Amino acid sequence: MNDLALLLTPEGRALLDEVRDTAPAQELAVATRLRRDHPAELVSAALGQARLRQRAAAKFGAEDAGRMFFTPDGVEQSTRARVAAYRARRFAELGVTSVADLCCGIGGDAIALARAGIRVLAVDRDPVTAAVARANADALGLAGLIEVREADVTEVDTAGYDAVFVDPARRGGRGRIFDPEAYSPPLSWAVGAALAAPRAALKIAPGIPHEAVPAEAGAEWISDGGDVKEAVLWFGTGAAGTVRATLLPGPRTLPGRGLPDPQVRAVGRYLYEPDGAVIRAHLVAEVAEEVGGGLLDATIAYVTADELRPTAFASAYEITDRLPFNVKRLKALLREREVGILTVKKRGSAVEPEELRRKVRPQGPHSATVFLTRVAGAPTMLIGSPARPSGPGAA
Repeated sequence: MNDLALLLTPEGRALLDEVRDTAPAQELAVATRLRRDHPAELVSAALGQARLRQRAAAKFGAEDAGRMFFTPDGVEQSTRARVAAYRARRFAELGVTSVADLCCGIGGDAIALARAGIRVLAVDRDPVTAAVARANADALGLAGLIEVREADVTEVDTAGYDAVFVDPARRGGRGRIFDPEAYSPPLSWAVGAALAAPRAALKIAPGIPHEAVPAEAGAEWISDGGDVKEAVLWFGTGAAGTVRATLLPGPRTLPGRGLPDPQVRAVGRYLYEPDGAVIRAHLVAEVAEEVGGGLLDATIAYVTADELRPTAFASAYEITDRLPFNVKRLKALLREREVGILTVKKRGSAVEPEELRRKVRPQGPHSATVFLTRVAGAPTMLIGSPARPSGPGAA
């Protein structure tokens, strides 16, 4: 709290601007120089905040991160700005004009909601975190739309708000928490708060079992740039019992249609690797139908097909070789084709990609992708490269 108070003074703000681009290797020399004219405590706080802002740029963008304030946990646990903006747009499209943001952290979601024109009550029980959220609302010119309150979320009256958003803490002293009832607050409390509101969204870990999703909720898995970021449970949207996967940027959304599991079939010319959000949402069957394919193995989320069909929900590869798992044979094939850039993907294999690269020692000007997987239960290597469409209009 004291560090933040120092940084919010005119001297602190000026010092933050001065150390903005300080590299880690320069910190000692910069600190030594600045302590001649500034209190040591302020210099340390400014350099620490500059380091956090540099880390936060990947989530918030350099412009916003360069004006915001962060805590170490805040950088780690806050929602990526693009994901928060997508969720805020969904709220706005539902006609929501006010949201109680419970467990607001440093304010990442509150900022996105406010930028969507939504009035926000942002609540966090930690005094430092709440102070940082308040400073961020002010720094980004959103204080008129965001009220920050330091309080226990279980004691906050949300009756006057169109919707509730809850992002329970999923990390503890020993790291990531996997049991939803060990979240802070527990998932059961968050579900109760959601059911009491006209509309609600609960942010949860993407690994939540489907059977743990309440019957009253629609479940959405979200990835950004190919990385699965979170699952969201939506209440009061008319989508109870539905499942969807959303890929950002875009957004591109794949709704579940309750399709049966795809059939296992022989390896075709093309392999499709579904996006992680599609896999988490159990929508591989929807992708398989879209591309006219089937599974390599009943337990593996790789789709194979004979034709190349466009899909936003999977990456396509053209397969040139299929080998039983054998490192010597793979090494010989890569040497013969002068492959020096080797991408290793695996699903259903215990072999680590880096271990395989060390063993085959790829050399040469060409590139290839090897999939370590199972085909009809047998350990298999599939070699290929990203598929490129041909014909009119192809790049």
